[in-house]
Amino acid sequence: MDVDFVRTQPVQDLLNRASGLSVAGGNARLKTIMRDWLESTMKLIVEHDISESEFWQAVSFLQNGAPEFGLLVPGVGLEHFLDLYMDAKDREAGRDGGTPRTIEGPLYVKDAPLVENDANLTSDPDDTGTLYMGGSITGPDGEPVPNAILHVWHANSKGFYSHFDPTGEQTPFNNRRRIKLGADGRYAFHSKMPNGYSVPPQGATDQLMQALGRHGNRPAHVHFFVEAPGYRTLTTQINFGDDPFAADDFAFGTREGLLPVPNRQGDSAHIAFDFVLQRASDADDETFSARVRATA
Repeated sequence: MDVDFVRTQPVQDLLNRASGLSVAGGNARLKTIMRDWLESTMKLIVEHDISESEFWQAVSFLQNGAPEFGLLVPGVGLEHFLDLYMDAKDREAGRDGGTPRTIEGPLYVKDAPLVENDANLTSDPDDTGTLYMGGSITGPDGEPVPNAILHVWHANSKGFYSHFDPTGEQTPFNNRRRIKLGADGRYAFHSKMPNGYSVPPQGATDQLMQALGRHGNRPAHVHFFVEAPGYRTLTTQINFGDDPFAADDFAFGTREGLLPVPNRQGDSAHIAFDFVLQRASDADDETFSARVRATA
């Protein structure tokens, strides 16, 4: 059947009623978005001749997979698409430059300990080497950014994050800190080396990746928020450039300029990486997105 079926009057009337456009009240923006989303879904059903059984199987998958939505969204590229879209809007507004943004992922935890520079992120013993990382935080003209706070979080050597570790063995905020920086914009920290990891075996994300003929692996990486008065808050991460999945991150977190190759010396690795921030154009630029984030 042709997708023109969706444009027939009975279906159009249904869309108006289901989205609330035929009644007063409610949120006008939400109504418009809901109508377009419903119409797009209906067109997909017709275009691909999706059966009733296939439709309800998809609903069941989404219901069962709800705990992994934070992994499914980056896994299907939507979180990376948001980065590409924000980049395009920046270019349109003449705001090019700075360290590339990339996905936050679902594993940040609010209110990590606020510590002084040259911090140790790791609280727990771990059978791996030490990562040393340092560099500068500057503005668009190369000026040191004073009084920045660098949020850092990463997995342990087993690929598990504190707070989300299925073994329950990590202490709160292991490998998580907020580092308070000074006037010179320099930062340094060390921690036990993170490893890459895969999505939970046989979970919703793993099932979808297998059905798509894809893998669910991430390279070793370190996440960052960078916030400072007068500058746009940056969400980014670096992937280890020598990791086998560095250029094939299932979550599409790899971006040009975010692939430093560690200088490995025995069990230790050293990464020098500089952050360049954009200036804030308004107060909203200095804040975090309204994404719901975990608390310890």
